[in-house]
Amino acid sequence: MGVITSTIHNTLKSTFGFNDFRPPQQDVIERVIAGEDVFLVMPTGGGKSLCYQIPAIHRDGVAIVVSPLIALMKDQVDALIANGVRVACLNSSLSSRESGRVLQQLHSGGLDLLYVAPERLMMVDFLDMLSTLKLALFAIDEAHCISQWGHDFRPQYIQLGRLRELFPAIPIVAMTATADPETRKDILAQLGLAEATVFVAGFDRPNITYTVIPKQKPLVQLSAFLSGRRDEVGIVYALSRKRVEDVAEKLRTAGFNAAAYHAGLPDDERKRVQESFQRDDIRIVVATVAFGMGIDKSNVRFVVHYDMPKSVESYYQETGRAGRDGLPSEALMLFGMGDVMTARKLIENSDNAERVKIELQKLNAMVGYAEALTCRRRALLSYFGDLREHACDNCDICTDPPTRFDATEQARKALSCVYRLGERFGMMYVIEVLRGSKNQRVMDMRHDRLSTWGIGADTSAVQWENIMRQLIHLGYLVQDFTRFGVLGLSSAARPVLKGETEVILGLPRDTVEAVQRGKKRAVGRKDYDQALFDALRATRKRIADAASVPPFVVFSDATLADMARSRPTHSREMVQVSGVGEHKLRQYGKAFMDVISEYERENSAAV
Repeated sequence: MGVITSTIHNTLKSTFGFNDFRPPQQDVIERVIAGEDVFLVMPTGGGKSLCYQIPAIHRDGVAIVVSPLIALMKDQVDALIANGVRVACLNSSLSSRESGRVLQQLHSGGLDLLYVAPERLMMVDFLDMLSTLKLALFAIDEAHCISQWGHDFRPQYIQLGRLRELFPAIPIVAMTATADPETRKDILAQLGLAEATVFVAGFDRPNITYTVIPKQKPLVQLSAFLSGRRDEVGIVYALSRKRVEDVAEKLRTAGFNAAAYHAGLPDDERKRVQESFQRDDIRIVVATVAFGMGIDKSNVRFVVHYDMPKSVESYYQETGRAGRDGLPSEALMLFGMGDVMTARKLIENSDNAERVKIELQKLNAMVGYAEALTCRRRALLSYFGDLREHACDNCDICTDPPTRFDATEQARKALSCVYRLGERFGMMYVIEVLRGSKNQRVMDMRHDRLSTWGIGADTSAVQWENIMRQLIHLGYLVQDFTRFGVLGLSSAARPVLKGETEVILGLPRDTVEAVQRGKKRAVGRKDYDQALFDALRATRKRIADAASVPPFVVFSDATLADMARSRPTHSREMVQVSGVGEHKLRQYGKAFMDVISEYERENSAAV
């Protein structure tokens, strides 16, 4: 093990309390320490932050971290301070005196990391000041915000493309959890990172159970889902402010500890709800998508989409707010065609015609996911180009599969038709050719002369759409949203066309039966003592409240679960617990070991 490798492993354990890196953290960290540019795609909760935080500690100078929201900065700064790292943020929530103190620390070399918003970073005066300092690196979080193809495009991010020109010798690490291949290309181009090493760590969140059920009586369905989860923390997403307030009010009436959050509420009320949720004083937040990007809360156990989101990217990012600590978590979506019409209207309100076309294609892909009859995880991951050969056994389709049928012949017809059309047309047009349509466009294009014209006339358009969506989810077909949903063949299509592979697909489900199947599924048996976990959680809450920080800043649920499993009563045992570094051991170790010792004594006496 080299000197750098040994040193960063020491930092990983002593500062952050982890024993091992996850792929590809170590490689990324070593490249950034060496001064290289890196672009990292890693799922939420996968450990992206360590990929710039550890280099910031090891490189000379201060790391400038671009973060889009004040609340997100605060969470990350609080967590780093709890680990003993020299860090601060500069944003509009600080008083002039507080800002002056941060600037003094910055100029005196007293900071390893400084978090700023993109608007502040790109101010001329701020850039001039940075040019006089020793800079370790630039880290750009939520990098998908810079891409016109991304789901959360933010014009203020565009200016970040100047950083490479203004600071050519300073390494840049850009990170995102949500970027399909086209979005990744655009991010690299916009940031001028032509020489950056690209790491795509995969998009899978195996601890999340994905479920979609038809929306019939949504409040009844939501209440049934929540009834067994009163001690858990979660988020319920709805598309409109009115819906958010209505659902939150009815949940409170039903006895749930819930609150509403959306951009139309007064600033002080939004702040109250967010801080109460962070402190676990509010268990359920019902929100528009304005909520969530600004939190770093690790113990969210479920995310419910009361309304269908507008894109797979949004869905993936929002569900990814569950289970950041790696413990079992759930993502439930209630799906109805009324949601599709609402989302379509919201999209069509834009004056940007090209963006409307792109977002409508993304909406269609979201509908395809909701109607999936193949493993939801495979469908979700294939959207981002992360193809899997096996089902996940942790989604509603896998645990209660639909009736299967041999669709090899239909698949070969569909793939052949896409090929004969030159991989230049979208799904609905391919279906028209397959069914032998004589509409004006088909006739003008002379596609009635193709060998695949009419070979699928014995299959209805609805059936073909179902088949085509499953072929996309399984990775045989690829949909290009930068070309308005044009279908192309993947490398997996060739064996099917050559008759070397069978294709087994699912038949559409009965809606009423699907509702019955949407009830709570048993999560895997816990391998730790729940009563001890609850006692440790109560101690964590007391310590966090006294320090005015969210409980997860003290220790994550995963760390408490590890304590409840291993029951450390000595410092040498406690420091072996995942998430317990030297600084936290000194700060909190005794309090938690005392709880464990007391619990052991009480249980011994009872026996």
